[in-house]
Amino acid sequence: MLGASFSLHRSSELEIDKKKCLRAALQDLGFRRFRLMSYWNIHEAVQGHYDFNELDWQLDMVAEFGGKVSLCVGKRQPRWPECHIPDWAVIMPDEQWQIYLLEFIKTVVERYKNHPALESWQLENEALLKTFGHCLDQNYDPKRLQKEFDLIKKLDPKHPIIMTLSDSWGFPIRHPKPDIYAMSLYRITCDPDGNYHYSKRPPAFYKGRAAIISTFKNRPVFIHELQAEPWLNVAIRDCPVNSQLEYMNPEIIKETIQFAINTELSPIDLWGLEWWYWLKVKKRRPEVWQAVKQSLKAAND
Repeated sequence: MLGASFSLHRSSELEIDKKKCLRAALQDLGFRRFRLMSYWNIHEAVQGHYDFNELDWQLDMVAEFGGKVSLCVGKRQPRWPECHIPDWAVIMPDEQWQIYLLEFIKTVVERYKNHPALESWQLENEALLKTFGHCLDQNYDPKRLQKEFDLIKKLDPKHPIIMTLSDSWGFPIRHPKPDIYAMSLYRITCDPDGNYHYSKRPPAFYKGRAAIISTFKNRPVFIHELQAEPWLNVAIRDCPVNSQLEYMNPEIIKETIQFAINTELSPIDLWGLEWWYWLKVKKRRPEVWQAVKQSLKAAND
């Protein structure tokens, strides 16, 4: 089953209509599975004042089409700068903002645990990754994560908790131990100097890695982030569209999706929905959108 991630921050960056984008993904592309984000700096921009209007409509829209949602919670969530911390918390010492973070997580879980679209929680995003993103406590904090995990389990024992593996080859040995493990799959990456790197790992590598994790951890593994947009070392508005399409185009999209299917891992959540829509409506380049639509139809047939 193919799904997609959807981000308010990415939609804002690309200046697209967020509601039209998500509805088009449901109505035109036909996605019924989404990873959504509960960004702390959006929903508690003012300390102690929660505003979930922007998240309510997302889950409600997915539910309208009979879809399901994996909802990310915590301070580290998808999209740059990775850690989405409200300004009022940035100035606090670690022990203080962590208390408010737990209260925010509690509020999110209690609000959405009975929502008809909710299928699972994702606790943080790539929580072990120390070298990417701007975070207050750059070092991995297992005690904080365990507190977050225990809190979610206490509030909602019904829905599974997903945690993401933070690199492309390691083995999860630290706690907490989630109900499900998820991995990212990127095949074309760019370093800060603008040099592109192409992965030569075959589908069997990811299949084997997942099998080892499943055997020793007794947990399922799936692909939560399949690259379906270009990895750029500059802002997307500063890169010509034709240059972007050199590194992610309809042919690469279709090949990448088939590559992921060949790993025999499922579900597979694609990364790049907002970019496909931006190309289609802002740049009049619908070919990537159509390629995803064709791949999704083929996967569901």
